[in-house]
Amino acid sequence: FNQNSPLTDSFGRHHTYLRISLTERCNLRCDYCMPAEGVPLQPKNKLLTTEEILRLARIFVEQGVRKIRLTGGEPTVRRDIVEIVAQMKALPELEQVGITTNGLVLTRLLLPLQRAGLDNLNISLDTLKRDRFEKITRRKGWERVIAGIDLAVQLGYRPKVNCVLMRDFNEDEICDFVEFTRDRPVDVRFIEYMPFSGNKWHTERLISYKDTLQIIRKRWPDFQALPNGPNDTSKAYAVPGFKGQVGFITSMTEHFCGTCNRLRLTADGNIKVCLFGNKEFSLRDAMRDESVSEEQLVDLIGAAVQRKKKQHAGMLNLSQMENRPMILIGG
Repeated sequence: FNQNSPLTDSFGRHHTYLRISLTERCNLRCDYCMPAEGVPLQPKNKLLTTEEILRLARIFVEQGVRKIRLTGGEPTVRRDIVEIVAQMKALPELEQVGITTNGLVLTRLLLPLQRAGLDNLNISLDTLKRDRFEKITRRKGWERVIAGIDLAVQLGYRPKVNCVLMRDFNEDEICDFVEFTRDRPVDVRFIEYMPFSGNKWHTERLISYKDTLQIIRKRWPDFQALPNGPNDTSKAYAVPGFKGQVGFITSMTEHFCGTCNRLRLTADGNIKVCLFGNKEFSLRDAMRDESVSEEQLVDLIGAAVQRKKKQHAGMLNLSQMENRPMILIGG
């Protein structure tokens, strides 16, 4: 790749991975993602249209993005999600299109998504207990999510199951989640609880990766580390003989900023160069201004990427940071 590419930052990180939030809406109300009072949604004219999303995807791919992940809110609440995946898969240089979903409607949507070319999927699930699921999501649907995971496996996917660990909520399920990988070729990923506005983040709710590892090794002493790829955000492990594996996403205790290759596009058309940064640059307004050429749009993207800090938005104490709630960022 070219060091002069608009997608290469001042620390030589080349960004080949774009996460696009397709919507701010969600059919769940998880308490660590959305403040209890909900979030004010933007008027429709402030959100990117399907055409604008596809245009930006094309521009980013022309500049070197090779992997796009569709997030939200909940991306499957968009009626045109299958069409969006199909159109993105038609971009010749794009290697992968993935989706991060709560899994509620996979039993209905996954087959059409697979036909459209969906390469991989991540499913968010923080508990294997039905009553707890209803408590944290403030909605019903646990069985549907499990059925969606099993359908993904039947269709030949190796889904990732993202589990946010929280003390006093699901730490007693750590071994159950590892057990979940015994007969299923899934990759369960434990995510350290992160500070975002409105999620009442308290350091005491954080269960670190080292703590989790200790709990697992008490039960499976041979739980072992696996090799990781250069841009992996997750540290991979497995119990020998299990079909699936386990990963740890250690954003809080051991950040992985040095190899970060990702950018984010919010549903209202802002580029975020860091999940934890509150600096955002509007591509929507530039795109809607007819006097702005595509070349200038690429320059704007390049200028945003150049402002990316060396690590975690250059802020040491993340929990003090003002940022939009997670539902408005898209993970």
